[in-house]
Amino acid sequence: MAKKKAPIPESHLILPTHSTSEAAAIVDTHTHIASTFEAYRHKYKEGKYETVFDFIKGVTANRNVDAVVDVWCEAPIRKLWKEFADSAVTEEDRIKNWGGLEYWFVMGVHPHEAKHYTDEVEEELLQAMAHPRCVGWGEMGLDYHYDLSPRDVQQAVFTRQLKHAVRLGKPLTIHTREANEDTERILKEEVPKDHKIHIHCFTDEPAFALRLLEHFSNLYIGVTGVITYTSNDNTSGAIYQMSQGSSDNLRILLETDAPYMVPANIYDTLTTIKGKLPICHTAMIPWTADFVATFLGGEWTSEKVMKISRENARSVYGV
Repeated sequence: MAKKKAPIPESHLILPTHSTSEAAAIVDTHTHIASTFEAYRHKYKEGKYETVFDFIKGVTANRNVDAVVDVWCEAPIRKLWKEFADSAVTEEDRIKNWGGLEYWFVMGVHPHEAKHYTDEVEEELLQAMAHPRCVGWGEMGLDYHYDLSPRDVQQAVFTRQLKHAVRLGKPLTIHTREANEDTERILKEEVPKDHKIHIHCFTDEPAFALRLLEHFSNLYIGVTGVITYTSNDNTSGAIYQMSQGSSDNLRILLETDAPYMVPANIYDTLTTIKGKLPICHTAMIPWTADFVATFLGGEWTSEKVMKISRENARSVYGV
């Protein structure tokens, strides 16, 4: 039996200081903090960070992280959400527990979990919407790649959540994968043109993104580390089309979707690492910005990309 390969030393999770660290604040508009910490503890059973708060403070220290939007999208809903949210109510709480970064959250039911959506789950979602750190409803939507819930159920649950979010005036965090036609149809049926929308981790055809951007004036495209992968051209294509003309057209939100999708270009910096980082985290955002700036070329810089994303995060989530 082959010996199980040990993960790279956890010290590599503490990244080198990026060149933008002082000039441009990091805002991670989509991360799963509980899952990231659990993945860390699974990989590093003797790891030095014993609590989620210690972990976040450890990996983001001195990295100019301004804010995170934490995403809860399971059904049944994990009770842990309230512990996290309550730990960030006051500025004193955020300094003590989160190292001073602004902790916000959104909550919804993921299309994979749509088959578990119930009246009881919905009631919990509605209660969470009233929490002072809640800034949106999601992630929700359609996923026809995995089809872990029946498509008719996904559509019904998506529509049901949209109706509540629109009624409450909550920004939308949308997951869509290989479901362009139905996602576009349902959004246009249920959502006002000026509603605030974040299409999380966009990987579908650029034409789909452009149709949504044209119809919804406050819709933004989420960009994760997946843009750096050679297997994905769609995200770059959508950004290129957006960038034509004024930089005001770059309606993007930088995100990690941690613990997933470590940016591939980070290894250009981490040249001494043998192996791959086992988890993604918020401090990796600048490397995604690097890729976007390099891809666009011209006068684009990582700092400019991050500043635009920062302003867009304020526009969508008010964070």
